[in-house]
Amino acid sequence: MNITTTIAALLLSMAGYAAAAGPAAPVGPLKGEVLEVRDVDQYTYLRLKTAQGETWAAVTRAAVKPGAHITIDNPMVMNNFESKALKKTFTSIVFGTLGNAGANAHANTGSSAGAVLSRPHGSLGGLNPGSMAPAAPPPAVKVSKATGADARTVAEVVSGKDKLKDKPVSLRGQVVKVNTGIMGKNWLHLQDGSGAASAGTNDLLVTTKDVAAVGDVVLVKGVIRTDVKLGAGYDYDVLIENATLQK
Repeated sequence: MNITTTIAALLLSMAGYAAAAGPAAPVGPLKGEVLEVRDVDQYTYLRLKTAQGETWAAVTRAAVKPGAHITIDNPMVMNNFESKALKKTFTSIVFGTLGNAGANAHANTGSSAGAVLSRPHGSLGGLNPGSMAPAAPPPAVKVSKATGADARTVAEVVSGKDKLKDKPVSLRGQVVKVNTGIMGKNWLHLQDGSGAASAGTNDLLVTTKDVAAVGDVVLVKGVIRTDVKLGAGYDYDVLIENATLQK
């Protein structure tokens, strides 16, 4: 599977829609004026007026108003895309991330479109299940460390990723972010009170087929993977892959 196909599959799975879509083609950053906004679930569809004419685009849900001038980064064109949520098939639509942190998302105001998402251990922008830490700081987390020879804290995994590469670990943490059903997995961010946000050592990404909700304290068992690359610069420094969860 090439990079274009991989990213296209990720975008479609995140949107959660069945689509009879043609091949995706990467394009440069897309700039335009918002003519129409349609929100569904966690995503926002935008009809844009651009220098090349009108086009539709889709981003993770954002507070965008008609009249705003926006930039869509990491754009990917999909042809013949069917949105079941909108009951509409788009001849062509651009998937991407809202650029400039949504600074111009509110027309005729200087306000932001929301908090800027931090990106621990990877960068897929707003479409990356692994990049999205909580938009607002969660309450202080303090979870007791797991027991056993392979037990580690979040900070120990992040800081010791090179020595732990491809090794099994167990870790107890609190779920602070969940993205479900992406590429056949659930993507969780765990914190346990160890590490520091300023150093990026307080938050760890876990992929699993098990289910957990924000606020759950879980015991995770899985294998450490490092330097995971999905292509096009969408990389993870460290994560726990294919983990099992116990509550």
